[in-house]
Amino acid sequence: MEFEGIVYKVLPVVKGTSARGEWTKQEVVFELPNEFNRKICVGFWGDRAQDAMSLREGEKVTVSVNVESREYNGRWFTEARAWKMNRMTPAEEVVSPVPDLPPFEASEEPYNETPVDDIPF
Repeated sequence: MEFEGIVYKVLPVVKGTSARGEWTKQEVVFELPNEFNRKICVGFWGDRAQDAMSLREGEKVTVSVNVESREYNGRWFTEARAWKMNRMTPAEEVVSPVPDLPPFEASEEPYNETPVDDIPF
């Protein structure tokens, strides 16, 4: 399955150790732009987790996923695992919600409370 989405939120990285060794999982929530703006949480495992860590909110991406359901104790759980991701918006061009402001520079002259009367009349 493949979809185009906008990065809604990058969740914290989850790491662990299993019988096969160490593993890393990065989950990212994507917003699917259409009539209802649905959201989908996709897991990036192993080396793909490194790519997902660099995503920023607001980026447009195309993601290919495998959707799989498993049973555990009589309940079914569904997971979307990404196997391919292409950025549609370069990381440098992501629009931030707050514009960058120039740094605040303190005045070189100290504030003088005495008024200056330099008007000629």
